[in-house]
Amino acid sequence: MKYLVLLFIIPLFSTISVAQESTSVNTVIDSLYREDQFYLGVTYNLLSNKPRAVSQNGFSSGVHFGFIRDMPINKRRNKAIGLGLGLSVNSYNQNLLISQDSKTLGFTVLNDDTDYTKNKFNTYVIEMPLQYRWRTSTATQYSFWRIYTGVKFGYVLANNTKFEGSPENINLKNTDVFNTLQYGLTFCAGYNTWNFYLYYGLNDIFDTATVNAEPIDMTAIKVGLMFYIL
Repeated sequence: MKYLVLLFIIPLFSTISVAQESTSVNTVIDSLYREDQFYLGVTYNLLSNKPRAVSQNGFSSGVHFGFIRDMPINKRRNKAIGLGLGLSVNSYNQNLLISQDSKTLGFTVLNDDTDYTKNKFNTYVIEMPLQYRWRTSTATQYSFWRIYTGVKFGYVLANNTKFEGSPENINLKNTDVFNTLQYGLTFCAGYNTWNFYLYYGLNDIFDTATVNAEPIDMTAIKVGLMFYIL
């Protein structure tokens, strides 16, 4: 955990020594220049802090898109605060069955003897990224290096679960077992359009859920690519 926290903190201090302006280059600065951007991301979604016997299977994916407003905080305008609004769709394929009996929701770990072809849950999230942004761009240079770190807040607008197998298929929508508010640290670094992206969830996906008398404290880790488009 402490190494992941350092991953987000170190870039904030490293930009002090890296982002030095060259006195031999005459750079034209546009007083209104900013990096307002649309973003599109694709991630592989991992589950951390899984209960015993719970495992992922298949491919768990996420799609994220939205818009970020850029607010420069220095004269060169290569450092800024970014505040955005977007949507994300996330799927998690695993062996933790969510079922309902007489309006009571329960969790069961599917073992190897269970005959099923699919078991997953999906979340549909309104997200608000807040970033500290450093880049090597100028008002006339559109291909540049960037490091963006920050936090992302999410509101789970809808959710569903799907089980396909024996003895019957189970489909549930908008259950109250999910934490409505989700948040985590973000890190993004890359050149031009292609950027590595990491989200490290800080709170549980489920709200006070248990399986076999063990708390389900799973959090999300999302790793993938983020594309920024002016």
